[in-house]
Amino acid sequence: MSSLSLQSRQLERASSHWSILLRRLPRAIPSTNGVAGSARTSGAVTWFHPSAIGAFALCNTCCRPLIPVQQLVTSKMSGISPPVVAASDAEVFMGLLNRVKLDLAEDQKKDGHLESAFCRLKEVLEYNLTGGKKNRGLSVVASYRQLASPSQKTEDNITIAMIIGLCVELLQASLLVADDIMDNSTMRRGKPCWYKKEGVGLYAINDSFLLKSMIYELLKKYCMEKPFYLNVLELFLQVSYKTELGQALDLLTAQPDKIDFSSFTEERYETIAKYKTAFYSFYLPIAAAMYMVEIVSKEAHASAEAILLEMGQFFQIQDDYLDCYGEPEVTGKVGTDIEDNKCSWLIVQALKIITPEQRTLLEENYGCQDPAKVACVKAVYTELNLQTVYQQYEDKSYARLMSLIDNHSTSLPKVIFLELAQRLYKRQK
Repeated sequence: MSSLSLQSRQLERASSHWSILLRRLPRAIPSTNGVAGSARTSGAVTWFHPSAIGAFALCNTCCRPLIPVQQLVTSKMSGISPPVVAASDAEVFMGLLNRVKLDLAEDQKKDGHLESAFCRLKEVLEYNLTGGKKNRGLSVVASYRQLASPSQKTEDNITIAMIIGLCVELLQASLLVADDIMDNSTMRRGKPCWYKKEGVGLYAINDSFLLKSMIYELLKKYCMEKPFYLNVLELFLQVSYKTELGQALDLLTAQPDKIDFSSFTEERYETIAKYKTAFYSFYLPIAAAMYMVEIVSKEAHASAEAILLEMGQFFQIQDDYLDCYGEPEVTGKVGTDIEDNKCSWLIVQALKIITPEQRTLLEENYGCQDPAKVACVKAVYTELNLQTVYQQYEDKSYARLMSLIDNHSTSLPKVIFLELAQRLYKRQK
């Protein structure tokens, strides 16, 4: 048998197994505490596992055989249910990538001339959607569970919440691919940035477009018949627009070879953090879940926004702090805010308390790629004791956030915001 025929048969068998799995997928989705509910099917083998994300391909040139990675033994003796293989939300969530790949395989069949383009998109998805904590996408699922009535918590609806969460992660991936190019970053999630991968380069710009376009393909395929479709679609469009405005402001404030500390104000920084980070990282996931359960009032969304934008701003401040003081082996990336002349929280705080001599040092050394000049900037930060300033800010910010939750979460369960806050504060990456 030819290699091509063998690969074709492997793909056919793999697709068959995945079709069976995906019909059962909602039953593997946890109903409480991220633990799977009881299994309702009896079978010797389950083909799902998060590590199987790269287990099948879209075309013969990429195809690898699918291998069963888990045994699920079912006993019918005395009607006793066997132990259930637990699956966390994160595992099932990442398994949905395989459903996306099946969608792409179907799209490819409509036009075989696009085979190589679909193979490229598959590679882009695998590289840029694996790794990371997936907090944004999983927040959609967690929030939906908190907001939905018992009758709304169907297997289908939980699966749709996960698909919308995957769309949030696609937006995140699209933004990061583009942002890494603009910031000339080298590492992301413990591996080279996508554009730094051999053979990618500036083709990554179009790849970021593809990732973003996938959002709207998935929403159309899985949500178009849902009553919340237009609200969620408009939400993604609005949040994308706001985020891109925030990125534009960030770039305009941090122009290379132009050190102008006069624009590094607290007001400018807060605007960048709100638009570039807070809307898509915090408001988008919760607002999407709200629309899913038909919470559409402007008052409810304004209350959620007030809390979530505060969280998002602090999240960006944490990122700025970890960019300078975090360990790359923990954060998964090498900080470059000083080299990139960024209007970061640290430089804004420094400019409020520095002496004229220290300001001169910063003006001479900030925004330079020379490691010695970067070290000089960090030495000024140490003199100003900015690590202690940050720790004090963190405590005050947490107290302010708790007050916001008390005052604004009258129409929404406080636990949604408290769980986010617990994951956020004191994080190290």
